[in-house]
Amino acid sequence: MNQRGKFRLEIDPSGKESPWWVTVLAVVLAFGLVAVFIAATGKNPGAVYAKMLGGAFGTEFGLTETLVKAIPLMLCGLGVSLAYRIQVWNIGAEGQFVAGALAATAVTIYLPGLPFWIALPLMLTVGMLAGAVWGLFTALPKVLFNVNELIISLMLNYVALLALDFFVFGPWRDPAGMNFPGTRPFTAEESLPVLGATRLHFGLILGLLAVALAAAFVKTTRWGYELRLIGANPEAARHAGINIRGHIVVVMLLSGGLAGIAGMAEVSGVTHRLLYGISPGYGYTAIIVAWIARLNPFGIVVSAVLFGGLIVGGYSVQTLGLPSSISSLLQGSVLFFLIAGSILGKVRVRWN
Repeated sequence: MNQRGKFRLEIDPSGKESPWWVTVLAVVLAFGLVAVFIAATGKNPGAVYAKMLGGAFGTEFGLTETLVKAIPLMLCGLGVSLAYRIQVWNIGAEGQFVAGALAATAVTIYLPGLPFWIALPLMLTVGMLAGAVWGLFTALPKVLFNVNELIISLMLNYVALLALDFFVFGPWRDPAGMNFPGTRPFTAEESLPVLGATRLHFGLILGLLAVALAAAFVKTTRWGYELRLIGANPEAARHAGINIRGHIVVVMLLSGGLAGIAGMAEVSGVTHRLLYGISPGYGYTAIIVAWIARLNPFGIVVSAVLFGGLIVGGYSVQTLGLPSSISSLLQGSVLFFLIAGSILGKVRVRWN
C-alpha cells in the first residue's frame, strides 16, 4: 500500500539467513501437520511416532539400517551443499547417484574377476568420475549459455533413470535372474566390506572422510573463502577478480562426484548388484538434508542420520496399518516449512 501512514510487506533478497530456531520450528510444524493426517486415519500420532523412533534407533538392527540409509544421504547432501554455497541450485543428485551406480557396475560387467584391491578402487574412481561428468553436464550450459541449472539438472535425472532402466531390463540383465530387472550379483571382491553381520559397510568411512575434507577446505583454504564470498555477495566476488564461472564448474564436478560415490557405495555395499529403482529418492531427500544442516558439513552428518531414521521408521509403521510413504510426507512437510521460514525471514515491513 502506498498511502501515507500505511505499511507494505516486501521481500528483501539481501535479508540475513534465518536463525537456527526457524529450522527447529519447521521440523516441529512438519511433524504437527503430519500428525493431523495420521489422526485422520484413526491412528494415534504419538504411537506412530514412537513406533518410528523405536524402529529406527531402538534396536541394533534399526540403528545399523539407519546408518546404511544415512550414507547416500550424507554424500549426496554434502555434494549439493557445496553447490548451494555459491547459489547454484543443483537438484540433480539423483541422476548423479544413478550415474555413479551405473559406472561402478560397468566395471563388474566388463572387467570381471579382478582382485578386490583393484576392483573396489576402480569402481570407486569410475563411479566418482561418472557422477562428476553428470554434474558437468549441468555446469557447462550454465556457464556458457546461462541456462537455468534447475531445469538442466532435473531433466538429467530422468535421463539417468531411463539409462538405468535400459541396462537392467536389457544388456546387463542377469540371465539367471528369472527375468528380474537386475544385473548378476557382485562377487565378494566387488563388494565393500561390512561391519560384522550387519549391512553397515565401508561407505560410512568414505562419507565421514568426505565431510571432514569438505569442512577443512571450506573453512581453511583460499578456495573455501572464495566460495563463501561468492555465496554472500556475487558482485563483490566478481569485482575482486574471482572466477565465478570456474567455481561453478568445480563445485558441480565435486557435487556430482560425491553423489557418484554414493551410487557406487549403494551397489557395492548394500544391494551387491544394480537393480531397477536402485534409489528411493536419495538425491531429492539430500536437498532437505543439506538445508536442515544449513549447509554445514558436520550438520549434514546429523541430519543424514535423522532422515535415514525417518526412512527406516517409515518401514516400521507398516505394522500399524500405515504406508511407509508416511516418511515421504514428513520429508515434504519439512521442506515446505523450511522454505516458508526462509522466505518469511526476508520479509520486511516498510512504513510510508
